[in-house]
Amino acid sequence: MPSTPSTRSESSNLPTPASALVVAAHPDDAEFQCGATLAKWARLGTEIHHLVLTDGSKGTWDPDVDQAALVARRQAEQRSASEVLGGRGRVVFLGEVDGDLHADGPTTRTVCRILREIRPEVILAHDPWKRYRLHPDHAAAGELTVNAIVAARDPFFHPDQIQAGFRTHRVTSLLLFEPDEVNHVESVSDADVELRLAALETHTSQLETTHFYKLDPGGSRESALEEFRHQQRRALAAAGDVRGVGFAEEYHLIQDQL
Repeated sequence: MPSTPSTRSESSNLPTPASALVVAAHPDDAEFQCGATLAKWARLGTEIHHLVLTDGSKGTWDPDVDQAALVARRQAEQRSASEVLGGRGRVVFLGEVDGDLHADGPTTRTVCRILREIRPEVILAHDPWKRYRLHPDHAAAGELTVNAIVAARDPFFHPDQIQAGFRTHRVTSLLLFEPDEVNHVESVSDADVELRLAALETHTSQLETTHFYKLDPGGSRESALEEFRHQQRRALAAAGDVRGVGFAEEYHLIQDQL
């Protein structure tokens, strides 16, 4: 559900960045949390990159699935989703085991190198401080991203990377999605919302099980898909309505500590 704006002031609509990297725990997390923002920015010329941290190998409720085949399928789906959103950048898969992601030193080091290599102006990521969260990968993904942002900017973190040609890099803005406290929104158009929906629907492995099960377990695929679309549009419209815009995606923006 969208947040009710607090008494604190909210910002809206960052200047269109030259490049943006979304760091997600699983394939499809980016599309669920910031797909319309990515579509808007891509339309305005931003180079969009994806970094997916886990292999998505547990992303099914089918106990008989071939997990290796599922991993390959989910990677293909993520690449397709990026294309639908207008992404012109890289889609990188870190390949950590789904459900076993940790913000440890070696993994932070790897993410730091990727940030120094891609050099995004803006990063979008999970909020590591969100309360009452069930999935541990989302918290770990947020913590990894924050730790890597700090490491990527400073020369005495992983100096061997710098010697290998990966120069230090400082991002200008960090947008945390599924935020514990909203302080920023990106208004998006109906066309951006439609691209978000189209990108989500490229994740067909998820539409077969996890997305539709709760919506209409006994109904047809068509009715479940229609309910899924309505649910998505209602949430973005509600977030926009309380702020006087058509549709919106919510974030916690961090700039002054970067």
